[in-house]
Amino acid sequence: MTGSDPTEAYAGHEPVMLAEVLTALSPGAGGRFLDLTVGAGGHARAILERIGPEGVFVGVDRDSEVLENTSSRLKKTFPAARFIHANFAEIDELSRHLGPIKFHGLLLDLGASSVQLDDHERGFSFLRSGPLDMRMDRTEGVAAAELLRTYSADELERLIREYGEERFARRIARAIVRERERTAITDTLQLAAVIERSVPSRRGRIHPATRTFQALRIAVNDELGNLERFLTRFPRLLTPQGVLVVISFHSLEDRLVKTCFRWGGREGWLEVLTRKPIRPSEGETKRNRRARSARLRAARLSGGVDEPGEETDDASSTRSDRGARRGDDDLRGL
Repeated sequence: MTGSDPTEAYAGHEPVMLAEVLTALSPGAGGRFLDLTVGAGGHARAILERIGPEGVFVGVDRDSEVLENTSSRLKKTFPAARFIHANFAEIDELSRHLGPIKFHGLLLDLGASSVQLDDHERGFSFLRSGPLDMRMDRTEGVAAAELLRTYSADELERLIREYGEERFARRIARAIVRERERTAITDTLQLAAVIERSVPSRRGRIHPATRTFQALRIAVNDELGNLERFLTRFPRLLTPQGVLVVISFHSLEDRLVKTCFRWGGREGWLEVLTRKPIRPSEGETKRNRRARSARLRAARLSGGVDEPGEETDDASSTRSDRGARRGDDDLRGL
């Protein structure tokens, strides 16, 4: 990280819905867990503390800068932990890294991490001046400024309306086109000002630019496409009875997860553990405003099923007796 003090940013990180994640995953001594969006490592540290030195932990993130910092910090206390720079949606690539190992639990915490949001040079936040980048992995892809430069007014409107669920998408898209005809849009505060001028003055709990910035981030990183690809392939990473926990921050993400879980439940290869999405407590949202839109869903891979339409790998281990069943009633009671 170059735009802020990384030590300060990581020290101030609070993992979203930590207690609920631990209840759903129920990590215990000797467990094997894969955090597919390890970020600043808050969930990872709690899992590592519970599985002990005999456990297996792998942390994955597509942001190499964040991953390097998190890896170096956690390895000081947990030297056996592994970290992989990869996109969570690339299941085949992950399988090549991981080999035959199957996990008792997977965690997918979607959206930008606090560390990314706090680094103004990443371009995720409209609160400070920074380049309009927004890429989770700055080694690949197209930055937000390029989308703003090349998309037509209709394409921008559709992007902002669909991914940001912004009622003033047309006004904002046309204001962006007018501004870029005058000068290139390259700065976060510049874009935020364009958006503020284009919409009616309104009082609310979110900034007028929030939804547009969210929409751009989702488009730049193909977040919904990545989630769809992951949801079709994740069972190959789990043991029978293994649990997937997903934390989403957007209704479109949550809808994809809900649809997958319901389908898996009907087809008999998933047991849905959350009838409705679990929301953060009032106390947590007061401490951490970024948690206010979080939704957690969890499901268990049914025994004997490795992936829909495929037979279970006999070499994979079944879930160890770590008190995992103990967490079921606790989770359903949340």
